[in-house]
Amino acid sequence: MFVFVCAGCGAELTVPLSEVALPVHARQVYGNGAQLPVLMQSGTFAVDPDPWGGPWRTWDEIGPGEAEARGIYAPVHSLSDGTPGASVIAPGDIRGTRLIPEKRGGACCGLDGADGPNMACEACDLPVATRVDDCSLWQAVRLDADAAHRVPVDGCHAAPLSWAELVEAGERTPLFEPMARWGQVESNNHWSWSPQWEAAAGHALAHLLAASQGHPVRVPDGLTADMFRRSLDAMLPAGPTERHAVLAGPGLPAPGAGAGILLVPVHPQTGRTWTPAAHTAPACLVPLPLGVWLWLVSPEPYLPVPASGRIARDVLRDDPLPLLPGSLFQADRGTFQHTLVRLPAVRDPWLRTILANAGSAT
Repeated sequence: MFVFVCAGCGAELTVPLSEVALPVHARQVYGNGAQLPVLMQSGTFAVDPDPWGGPWRTWDEIGPGEAEARGIYAPVHSLSDGTPGASVIAPGDIRGTRLIPEKRGGACCGLDGADGPNMACEACDLPVATRVDDCSLWQAVRLDADAAHRVPVDGCHAAPLSWAELVEAGERTPLFEPMARWGQVESNNHWSWSPQWEAAAGHALAHLLAASQGHPVRVPDGLTADMFRRSLDAMLPAGPTERHAVLAGPGLPAPGAGAGILLVPVHPQTGRTWTPAAHTAPACLVPLPLGVWLWLVSPEPYLPVPASGRIARDVLRDDPLPLLPGSLFQADRGTFQHTLVRLPAVRDPWLRTILANAGSAT
């Protein structure tokens, strides 16, 4: 575990925190005026390897050479020229800081960080962090890599959980969520597809397309098909040479020889993608957040028809029944584009065409 301290005076800026992987929805912009919750679980932090926030540079200013050096393999509208390596934490875990009022940015409901660091160390006034809590953005505090340094906490050396322990804990990400808009009371919330699921789908869809090599991809029926099939069918040509994608991971049977693409979980603490111990042929791995993957391999049970008579003890009780989203599931376009331009396969002309049809990348 670590405590972050001010680089200027050494004052402590956070509670003790343990490092975890950066969520795939960290840069998601969701809906219009939506009130999103806190990004990071309390007591954790994640390092964002990419720059974030201003100043910005357009593609004409950057060029392909510099972009590829930064891991960008297709044209984007603009790129942040900020300092990379910020540590992202929950707002409730910050200590010893004050807001800088004049750094509100261009936000309409909260803070968006557009004007740079908006939190200063109380002891020495050094700008050390950026708080983000505007509508349609996940709430977080980003500690500047140059202004806030992490210091190990003595006696705290907890090892990451094993895959078996994570599966047994079974912390799944719900498929639906009640979403609120800024200024609404709780009773006016509407049920929506989970923003985390939409971001996970956008991230995985980019990897699925790269793994397809331009061939059609067949995914398992059920929820996995709802998540990917419409997008894959729209983006990839029909043909006889299908590639097969299957769910694989801890606790599941070994994938068959015909599975060329494996949908596998990512360890939420280490960020490592699960890899099969043995496989008869090389397979492409498509990463999914563990909470989403757990739901796909073990969906929430439901009754196909209303129960009659005495209700069994293990039947889920909902009265009235929960409201469901009013639209088909869609992968988050921003997350999809952000991921695809960072995959070397996007250099191929056919994948460039798909990216162009999806809209300008950012």
